[in-house]
Amino acid sequence: MNFVVVGAGAWGTAFALHLARTGHTVALVPRRPEQAQTIGAQRENAEYLPGVALPPALVVTPDLAAAVARAEVILLACPAQALRETSTRLRHALPSAGAERFVVSLAKGLESQTHARPSEVIASVLPGVLVGALTGPTNALGVARGEPSAMVLAANRPTTPLQDFQSAMSGRTLRIYTSDDLAGVEFGGCLKNIYAIAAGCCDGLKLGDNTKAALLTRALAEMVRVGVALGARPETFYGLSGFGDMVATCYGGWSRNREFGQRIGEGGTAADLLAHRRTVVEGYQTTESFAGLCAERHIDAPILREMQAILFAGKKPAAAIAALMTRELKREAPAVAAP
Repeated sequence: MNFVVVGAGAWGTAFALHLARTGHTVALVPRRPEQAQTIGAQRENAEYLPGVALPPALVVTPDLAAAVARAEVILLACPAQALRETSTRLRHALPSAGAERFVVSLAKGLESQTHARPSEVIASVLPGVLVGALTGPTNALGVARGEPSAMVLAANRPTTPLQDFQSAMSGRTLRIYTSDDLAGVEFGGCLKNIYAIAAGCCDGLKLGDNTKAALLTRALAEMVRVGVALGARPETFYGLSGFGDMVATCYGGWSRNREFGQRIGEGGTAADLLAHRRTVVEGYQTTESFAGLCAERHIDAPILREMQAILFAGKKPAAAIAALMTRELKREAPAVAAP
């Protein structure tokens, strides 16, 4: 197939590299022309994925219109808060007629003002286009190095056969599964970032394995409860985009969200930490979005509530842990009661 990856951060570069390695025609379109020129000349994304050589077959270009003219699949590898602007650029670049394209989000966050999922943002800018999301427990460097990994793909038309796209994106080192629960797939990818910040706070406080295991277990129960209340299916959260991605992000030393939480646990403030970052911490804005959704819809989400207090109201992580530990005692029950 003919693929275009829009956005040349670590993840966009790594996925473009994976696709090129499988033999597809692939164009990587960085946001900045000077970035495209540098990557193309050096055959390496030294800014975001240093030490990984790009194959000659991978085209790096700043010309979005030329890149998407024959594209069958367009992957948007940008932060959630930049997705609307990126989708608008894509709308202006796409030919007015031609074969239908599959536009796939690689973002893991909700849009701040609208609380919309990535696929909803894309669909609102590109009405009528087949839109999907690809997510799962994948670190960019691991995919670039060819470490065996797995992801899940879903689309906004449940009846669309995804097998051709599944087969095209899969390879010897990356296995793609499909799902017809787009909301669940996206919510899992968003929520896990919030819980990774919480896990990082535990690391920063040096609370140990007991605390972190308890947190992640209750976070999974909360993830299911929140996701189902927002229209997703419970079983989705026990798969790659929910439990799988949460484990990887909460324990991975590479995780930006976990590392951000660790620095907060060690005494840093969100404002200071964000002011000195080059990369995006998706879970930060997503925490406020989900906390707002839960408050509006009366969804019980105590971990989310405490994380919002830490990140946006200056609450100390130790005080948040204490608040969670002294809540009313309950019986452990399934995250979603059986019908």
